[in-house]
Amino acid sequence: MQHAVIIGAGHGGAQAAASLREEGFQGRITLISDERVAPYHRPPLSKAFLKDASAGPQFLRGPKFFAEHGVDLLLETRATALDRGAGRVELSNGGALEFSHLVLALGGRARRLPVPGADLPGVHSLLSLADAEALRAALQEGGDAVVIGGGFIGLEVASTLVGLGFKTTVIEATPRVLGRAVAPLVSDHMLRRHRFWGADILLNESVERIEGDAKGAASVVTRSGRRIAASLVVIGVGMTPNVALAEAAGLAIDNGIAVDERLRTSDPRIFAIGDCASYPHWSAARRLRLESVQNATDQGRAVAKAIVGRAEPYRAAPWFWSDQKDIKLQMVGLSFEADDYVLSGDPEADRFSVYHFSGPRLVAIDSINSPAEHMLGRRMLAAGFSPTKETARGGATALKSSFMQGAT
Repeated sequence: MQHAVIIGAGHGGAQAAASLREEGFQGRITLISDERVAPYHRPPLSKAFLKDASAGPQFLRGPKFFAEHGVDLLLETRATALDRGAGRVELSNGGALEFSHLVLALGGRARRLPVPGADLPGVHSLLSLADAEALRAALQEGGDAVVIGGGFIGLEVASTLVGLGFKTTVIEATPRVLGRAVAPLVSDHMLRRHRFWGADILLNESVERIEGDAKGAASVVTRSGRRIAASLVVIGVGMTPNVALAEAAGLAIDNGIAVDERLRTSDPRIFAIGDCASYPHWSAARRLRLESVQNATDQGRAVAKAIVGRAEPYRAAPWFWSDQKDIKLQMVGLSFEADDYVLSGDPEADRFSVYHFSGPRLVAIDSINSPAEHMLGRRMLAAGFSPTKETARGGATALKSSFMQGAT
């Protein structure tokens, strides 16, 4: 009997298991998770979960889903080694599983901050349910908070902390928040909003050390010599893909586990998806590793098709979102090769979009509280449709008319 083993039960791994059954896979499916609970949504951990002391995880599937669909879910279990020659996965419980197909959905781990004091009590990261539970428990003690990193996770946590009444300082090493993800106009807008909500945001500043003792953190000292009181410190400086298992098994590594356009690793029986995998992006003409729920779930669906013999090149248009207080920031496409942009809407009304162009080609859209434009943008980029810059300035109505005409 065929046996598909999936290591990692985040969004990508859970979707791969579900999609295998949807695609008609009749063999055995085993989903291996090092967590103590069934697969859950991760985005709420930085927001609703922290705000409500009684909230539990939001599960991706109903409690009976995996059993009813013939998926063996192994909780609190780690894969310790891959024997490619034997087609076997060694497990932390002393057992082993033989596979005909293997999916590595290993995710990543929070990047450590290499400064003194980073391992003190009271210093947190936020990537898993256990991280969120520890942080939520610490919130009950109150005090001043410092968030290190002005990316998505840092700003989401900062807006939650401010809403809970914490005096909150965000330290960002670069000239702008969300600098790797959005247009400068959007960065500036989010900076103003966070400062209006009450956060103190320091740009072009980095951390020298975290001070405290065995009881916990007490302050954060910056490279410029500023000392900021902090009984609670949250480090949000990105993540590192989990590649050790694949690397030890001799699989190719390139900023993640290297896969081809059909998500196969250098061993054709083994696939990799989600945050741990780098793949050749069809539009960017370069290898990318994308950290997003959408990418993980779309790749989970794609790898299921490949396993049942209907492999197609992975060409989903990437999209992302971030909820920060009353702002929904949505992005679609990749803006790193853009050389121009146009604005639609009104930043002062907290409702606008930025359209990124590379020459005449639309490559990405950043939207603030403009879900209709975001959804239309996803359709346009998926279809390879580029409006004129003047049409983009006209917003959703003009874009929809132009897109419908171009699609006919």
